Amino acid sequence: MNECFADLHIHIGSAKSGKPVKITASKSLTLSSILKAASEEKGMDMIGIIDAHVPEVLEELEQWLQSGRGRELDGGGIKVHQTTLILGSELEVFDRNCSGPIHVLIYMPHYEAMVRFSKWIAQFMKNNTLSSQRVYVPGKVLQKKTKELGGLFIPAHIFTPFKSLYGRGVLRSLTEVFDPELIDAVELGLSADTEMASSIKELDPYPFLANSDAHSAGKISREYQKFWLEEPAFDELVLALNNLKGRKILTTYGLNPLLGKYHQTVCEKCGAVIAGKSLQCSECGSHRVIKGVSERLRELADTENGVRGRPPYIHQVPLQFIPGIGPITLQKLKERFGTEMDILHRVSRSDLETAVSGKVAGMIADARSGKLPVSSGGGGIYGKVQKDRT
Repeated sequence: MNECFADLHIHIGSAKSGKPVKITASKSLTLSSILKAASEEKGMDMIGIIDAHVPEVLEELEQWLQSGRGRELDGGGIKVHQTTLILGSELEVFDRNCSGPIHVLIYMPHYEAMVRFSKWIAQFMKNNTLSSQRVYVPGKVLQKKTKELGGLFIPAHIFTPFKSLYGRGVLRSLTEVFDPELIDAVELGLSADTEMASSIKELDPYPFLANSDAHSAGKISREYQKFWLEEPAFDELVLALNNLKGRKILTTYGLNPLLGKYHQTVCEKCGAVIAGKSLQCSECGSHRVIKGVSERLRELADTENGVRGRPPYIHQVPLQFIPGIGPITLQKLKERFGTEMDILHRVSRSDLETAVSGKVAGMIADARSGKLPVSSGGGGIYGKVQKDRT
């Protein structure tokens, strides 16, 4: 068995031709640049490419397989150098049972399964060349098709105020839209962690995942997990999610929820923080309020004793968030010690001090264990690591 670092939610900004895939993602975020960043810069063993349903992306993957640049694993996934690609798709569900749109992540074991899935969903989409598009079938139909093809079905960033399961998609329960038996895991999003999500009893059966939802190369691995697997492959991922045959999630590494850009409730017009359940800003009087994840979870909470024994959730701060670590310093650290996973997990503090100041080395050490003080984010603005530590 081996430790395996995995970030299963990475967007493609542009196809090989330059055509947009994820419109809000960086244009430089291509399939090739993702692999380079994830493997050589970040140190990810497994990544989820969640725009793999796009025909031009599938064409490029087919070229990789034919040329030998990539190799499809018997257990599922495409191995390129030291990193395994898990082929996924982010889609938007908004059927008659939804209170609002819901984003979901669907992963397929093999290239041919994704080709079949892509052709199927193309019948129910207005534009299958783009990411995160609405699919005009009921959520349960989408779940059944996913299972028919051997795939995984995972609701995405489930507490985000916009386009998520609990943000606006359902009033109280996931059963309003989905078959609970056909959900394999849930993705928490940047503004929640294991402790917060464990306050909802109906989530007890599901593994919690933390992924980057990266829209640029630098954001890859801002959240991720460490699995215990025989090898980075789709079948091994399935075993780990079900805690079978010794495979499991060892640790989840995510932002302190305070750093998430939707943690607290904020006035959309003036940006003032709104306390409690008020739907009107006390500063400007606006009713345009973006409800924070923390407030939404308080509304939904129905247990104080969520499932115990879940993997540890470490409030790890990405290197790019740490004051004093700009592009030049980060590059120096990588040249000296390797990937960001090496820097965050394997390099001692004393070794770090040979490359950066004692203060910066100390902040990196504290970032590993969630000891850096932070200020809250909300309304689409990320929280910040405080420069002056007490």
